[in-house]
Amino acid sequence: MFSIIQAAGWPIWPLIACSILALALVIERFISLKVAKVAPPKLLDEVITVTRMGVPGPDVINQLEKNSAMGEVLASGLRMLTINPRCSDEELRAGMEGSGRLVAHRLERYLSALATIASAAPLMGLFGTVVGMIEIFGSQTPSGATGGNPAQLAHGISVALYNTAFGLIVAIPSLIFWRYFRARVDEYLLTLELAAERLARHLSSLRKLG
Repeated sequence: MFSIIQAAGWPIWPLIACSILALALVIERFISLKVAKVAPPKLLDEVITVTRMGVPGPDVINQLEKNSAMGEVLASGLRMLTINPRCSDEELRAGMEGSGRLVAHRLERYLSALATIASAAPLMGLFGTVVGMIEIFGSQTPSGATGGNPAQLAHGISVALYNTAFGLIVAIPSLIFWRYFRARVDEYLLTLELAAERLARHLSSLRKLG
C-alpha cells in the first residue's frame, strides 16, 4: 500500500485525507440515523395513549424529548399546551413545525460535507493527473526526442493513473452514501411531519371534547 502511495506522489495525500473524512462521516451518519434514535415505530401510539387522560407532567415531557427526534417534536407540542392550555391549533402546529426544523437541520448534518467530497474527489484526482502529465513532459529532452529520463517518465505515468483511479474510488462510494442518507433523511422528515400532524389532530379533538 505504501508503495502505491509513493508511486502516486504527493497529490494523493489530499485524496487520502478526503477518504478518511468520508469514512468517518459515513460511520457517524449510520449511528445517528438509526430508527431508534430518530423515529421509533411505536412512540406515536404510546404518546397518544398517554395523552388521552390529559397532558402529561413536565417529567414525562422531558423524558419524551430525550427519547428521539420524533419525541423532541411531539414534546414541543405537549410543552406548548402545558405553558398555554388555550393556544390555538395553528399555534400548536407552528410550535411543532419550529421544533421539526431544528430536528431536520440536525438530521441533515454533515451531508453537505459528504456531497462536497463526492464532487471534489474527481477534481483532485484530475489535478494529480495534470501533475503527472507535467512530469511526463518534463522528462522529455528539450529537443523533443523521446529518449528522456525513463524513471521520471514512469513516475509521471504512475502519478497520473493512480490519482485518477483513487479520485474515483473516493468519489463513487461518497456519492452513493450521500444519496442513501439523503433519501433516508427525507423519509424520516415525512414520518415526523405525519406524526406531528396526527398528534395535533388528536390534541385538538381532546380539547373539543373537554
